[in-house]
Amino acid sequence: MSLLKQIGAVTALNVRSIPRRAAMSVASVVAVALAITVLLFFLALSNGLRRTVEGSGAQDVAIVIREGSNAELNSVVTRDQLNILATGPGVARQGARPVVSGELLVIVDGIKRSTGTKANMPFRGIGPEGLSLRRSVRITQGRMFRPGTNEIIVGAGLLREFAGFEFGKAIRLRGGTWQVVGVFEAPGTVFDSELWADIAVTQSLFNRPNVYQTMRVQLTSAQDMPAFKAWARGDPRLNQLEVLSEREYYARQASQSTAQFTFIAWALGITMAIGALAGALNTMYASVAARSTEIATLRIIGFSGYAAFVGTMVEALALSVLGGLLGIGLAFAAFNGRTTSTLGAGFTQLVFKFDLSAATVASAIVLALVIGLVGGVLPGVRAARQRPQLELAAQ
Repeated sequence: MSLLKQIGAVTALNVRSIPRRAAMSVASVVAVALAITVLLFFLALSNGLRRTVEGSGAQDVAIVIREGSNAELNSVVTRDQLNILATGPGVARQGARPVVSGELLVIVDGIKRSTGTKANMPFRGIGPEGLSLRRSVRITQGRMFRPGTNEIIVGAGLLREFAGFEFGKAIRLRGGTWQVVGVFEAPGTVFDSELWADIAVTQSLFNRPNVYQTMRVQLTSAQDMPAFKAWARGDPRLNQLEVLSEREYYARQASQSTAQFTFIAWALGITMAIGALAGALNTMYASVAARSTEIATLRIIGFSGYAAFVGTMVEALALSVLGGLLGIGLAFAAFNGRTTSTLGAGFTQLVFKFDLSAATVASAIVLALVIGLVGGVLPGVRAARQRPQLELAAQ
């Protein structure tokens, strides 16, 4: 009999004998499934956060922050610098007015719907052009706030996660009363997690007169970005500022925000995989012990040890793959596409969705295969080294 037929016969024998070890096999499958589910939870969290942050940026909008600032809360841009930046090369204009927005980000408290506890929220003061600089944003309920008034508009993502900011409500924040006059949507971006108000009113009520943290500048095209950056670097009045495209800025924020989740994902995933591997080894050793007579018989009639080895490996891989598929199914059913929130770079709640990408699922499949391969090697070697005469004599 050819080697392939031998391997096929041994594999079929192994698979048919699984019901005799149902409890151990199920435990092995569940252990792998749990390891995969935990891994996918944190990878989907990281992936969803990264997509939301990176998807917020445009190539033709410049963000100006203080050099060395890791987040807006650490940045300062003065009014004089804002006026200088508005005269830069390539700045888009509406009539005679440059399309720029000096902005201030402050932290306020909100009550999370899911837990009833307080959490930080981003409250952003924006200039008159702030809305037009964010092309993905549209007001879905109510209207834009009027300049010079205590009116705010609320991101739909923030509204889903926090109570008390519904359209038409009057709310108290930092000693001031604000009227919610609109709800806006910016799906898949960080803007969906913010409150917006007039920059001058925000500066006054939060005691930040004439202070900005960032400036957004609309350029006529993405090709104007290098020239604008070079001009800003060459002006001594702007030498403490850094100019980035929105896409660059949010990509940097994404790398800072998601690195910790990716680390946690693999740390926990590998830890649980080690536990699943122990279960797989026990299951496969029990499989080899339970089939010792069959293996001895096959060896006597001419089956090679290699066929016994491969058959054991295939059984281990089958159980691990089954566990991996179960874990992936649980992940898709339990949290893929669901909305959650976590702390962003500015220690404020950022609303986003879990995202199980193809690459994420592929990583889980690879981990399941590794568990199966490693869990099948040693039991496979034991099966291949079975001594037919001794095994039969023992029976």
